[in-house]
Amino acid sequence: MSADNTKPSTTPTGLEAAKILLDIKAVNFRPEEPYILTSGWASPVYIDCRWLISFPTERARMMDLAVEMLKANTDFAKIDAFAGGETAGIPYSAWISQLTDKPMLYVRKKAKGFGRNAQIEGNMPEGSHVLLVEDLATDGASKITFIDALRKAGATVSDVFVVFFYGAFPGALDSLKKSGVNMHYLATWWDVLEVAEKEKSFSPEAIQGVRDFLADPLRWSKDHGGK
Repeated sequence: MSADNTKPSTTPTGLEAAKILLDIKAVNFRPEEPYILTSGWASPVYIDCRWLISFPTERARMMDLAVEMLKANTDFAKIDAFAGGETAGIPYSAWISQLTDKPMLYVRKKAKGFGRNAQIEGNMPEGSHVLLVEDLATDGASKITFIDALRKAGATVSDVFVVFFYGAFPGALDSLKKSGVNMHYLATWWDVLEVAEKEKSFSPEAIQGVRDFLADPLRWSKDHGGK
């Protein structure tokens, strides 16, 4: 079940991104000992997108995929800057900014308490069209803090990019849609599952545990100690 209550379709881009994450061992399947995510959901799977920063070749390819996707799916010419969300989004916004020759910013979770635009670091002229960059999203709600800060400082924000979107919990994009923001992502758990099954990256029992989770994530979460 996806953010829109339908299974997201796998794509060549999503499958390639998923393979990169599996190859560098950023993916963990642990249905027998679930993770409790920041959002409160219980999950048999966990992904550490920060792990990617230590693999230059793989991260370069991932950022090429990101730029290709953003150019195809956003009004790219109108983007004035990329803003990384503190802290995991900062390296990704830096790499995308470098690849596209566009300015970079970063946005704090909380204001420092002094200075102009205390939550925003970098030069951001009034009315700049800014694309928020983060590493991953489970339900999308955490992005609103960054979006609100950018808008309060005078930016226009209509798009968010993440490397990985869970693509499981229903209604996950509702808060972003209500704020007039589209989320773009490279891969979901459905992409990872397809590649993991093909390459036998985990035991059949672990893969089945993830299948059970994706079939009904709300019930799975509740049955395993999540909200």
